[in-house]
Amino acid sequence: MPHQPINIGIAENDRLEIAAGLARFLADSYTLYLKTHYYHWNVTGPMFNTLHLMFETQYTELSLAVDLIAERIRALGVFAPGTYQEFAKLTVIPEDNHVPKAQDMIKNLVAGQEAVVRTARSLFPLIEKAGDEASADLLTQRIQLHEKTAWMLRSLLE
Repeated sequence: MPHQPINIGIAENDRLEIAAGLARFLADSYTLYLKTHYYHWNVTGPMFNTLHLMFETQYTELSLAVDLIAERIRALGVFAPGTYQEFAKLTVIPEDNHVPKAQDMIKNLVAGQEAVVRTARSLFPLIEKAGDEASADLLTQRIQLHEKTAWMLRSLLE
């Protein structure tokens, strides 16, 4: 049975390109989610309680965000990536190969939050050219949240 063509006012090649960009954004967001959850489980030291709770708030928010991003990719008619292997190929956020000290966890999460923002910003020229207001709205909200989270994490380092 042939599938129903997608006719949402965005050219097919633009839809596919936007979905590919959102897949990178999803991979960064999911990798940051995993890193934040990992740190939540393994943080130690005098800031334990503060960081344990802060990281939980952050990974909980990210777990909701990845769903919104994946659903936007699906709305554009493309399957969303969802395996470790796919995310590892698409993300710019490095994995940890050991449990960092608390201060390094904070620095790594600042870098991760900022990396997600840069990926989101890089998609705007294409999204604006294609007139994809829904993706622009999603990314604008995500950028605001990641910039605020990065600021809060940086504040712990001062």
